[in-house]
Amino acid sequence: MNSARPWPTLVVASALTLFCAVTAGVAGSAAGTELTRGPSTAELRTAAAQEVAERWRAWPTGRIFPATLPYSAEQGGRERAHRVGISPHSACGADAVDAKAVEALRAAGCKGVLRATYVDALRGVLVTIGVVALRDEPGAVRAKSAFAGNGKPAPGLRPLAFTGTVSDRFTPAVRQSGSVRQAGPYLVLTTAGQVDGRPADAAGEPRPAIFAFATDIAERVLSELSTPKMPDCAAREWRC
Repeated sequence: MNSARPWPTLVVASALTLFCAVTAGVAGSAAGTELTRGPSTAELRTAAAQEVAERWRAWPTGRIFPATLPYSAEQGGRERAHRVGISPHSACGADAVDAKAVEALRAAGCKGVLRATYVDALRGVLVTIGVVALRDEPGAVRAKSAFAGNGKPAPGLRPLAFTGTVSDRFTPAVRQSGSVRQAGPYLVLTTAGQVDGRPADAAGEPRPAIFAFATDIAERVLSELSTPKMPDCAAREWRC
């Protein structure tokens, strides 16, 4: 998928309108003050929250899912997971999450699900990361309960495989670990399994540590998406 979507101009909506409506009967001097005032702190915060909620479709997918993501290696030190590919689809359906979770997402106001698959530095473990955009934060909190929160992969995110790559055997049967995180109007889900395609029930003794990096990189994706940035009317990307 081409991740170089053009950057749209972020427009501060009515919360940052510098020319506020003045009701009839307001004195001329008071009207002039209201018309020329800058945005209040509350308006800036509202605009910042609106910008966060739109990042999932306003940002290029390559920014949401960078080519590499750093993580703490099982044996110590730092490593980087490498992106295999990004899904061109964003529907809130059974292609992205297990059927048991679809209705919960829709009821909570799901706007879209973005997915990308990464492989660890040793090229032995695959992880699909899913960004679920909800209508608001309460909806995200409700939707979180539809997914397994105990490290189990189901009900959860469905793996994203790419034919002819290291991920081509990454099917639902291969999933051995999963996670769900929430911040603001977003959920970030992971599902992980081994590159050799062995089913979970044939993997032998569980080794949860080899999948721990999945939550590490998921936290990085979630932090980037959900951390507000106060509007700067002097910056090119904001139009106040």
